[in-house]
Amino acid sequence: MDYELFENYEMKNHTTFKIGGCAKRVFFPHTTDAFIELLNTLNEPLILGGCSNTLISSSGIEDDVIITSKLNNFEFENNIIYSQCGVKVPMLSREAEHKSLSGMEFMIGFPGSVGGAVYMNASAHAQAVSDTFLSCRVFDMENKKVLELNKEEMKFGYRSSILQEKPYILVDAKFELRQGIKEEISAIMLRNLEFRKGKQPSLTLPNAGSIFRNPPNDSAGRLLEKAGVKGLRQGGAQVWMGHANFIVNDQNATSTDVSQLMNKMYNMVKDKYTIELVPEVKFVGIKSKEEDELWNMMLKK
Repeated sequence: MDYELFENYEMKNHTTFKIGGCAKRVFFPHTTDAFIELLNTLNEPLILGGCSNTLISSSGIEDDVIITSKLNNFEFENNIIYSQCGVKVPMLSREAEHKSLSGMEFMIGFPGSVGGAVYMNASAHAQAVSDTFLSCRVFDMENKKVLELNKEEMKFGYRSSILQEKPYILVDAKFELRQGIKEEISAIMLRNLEFRKGKQPSLTLPNAGSIFRNPPNDSAGRLLEKAGVKGLRQGGAQVWMGHANFIVNDQNATSTDVSQLMNKMYNMVKDKYTIELVPEVKFVGIKSKEEDELWNMMLKK
């Protein structure tokens, strides 16, 4: 079988947050066939990509884990892109730029992979994954078979897709870009990168991107800033001074530190505005009793 297997794998090195304990078994498939075979045979494995919006438990992960980072092949046919789920999206953005194709400029600063971008219908700067999406192959974990889904069947919404509702795992996807002028595409990408520099911490300060989703017709960052969360600290985790919707791990934070800090941020906005923010970051792994209670409250379970 075309995959690598590691036991007691240190997960924190694989996340942009640099937080997380060990996973008992981690598989790295090298081909989509190997990926599908693992999905077919392992018992409810956890699928991870770039782990850019993920908080992994400091107590580790008991489930089998499949990491898709080796599934990084993509190809262009005119203005159609075929991409495996593990491709880092800035790479696709750059390749599209080189070919004077427009539609992926917004992804230039994203640290994640195609799988995560499609799963959450990633968006920024008035562009979204759903704008260029054509079709994809997913593995249905319930019925153990590969399905092909078109754009309509994906039920894309703001930061959402059918992948969040059904037990579907993205295998690969196709996108259709439009011909553009290279200089204009490059200028948009540069502007997007400059914007991110000013509004988001670089990954030299470990973080998981936006902590909470924007509520309808408002900004989570604005609400958090007005609620006074900037600079708030819990253990090794701190709300970034540059933008109130980011937590940085600047002193070897644990998953409990981040969970407690998120809960403080959540409650401060709720108390001031009676708005209950929804976490954009996903918690993965073994939850302590306290973590379970904190996340159940934020997710209203």
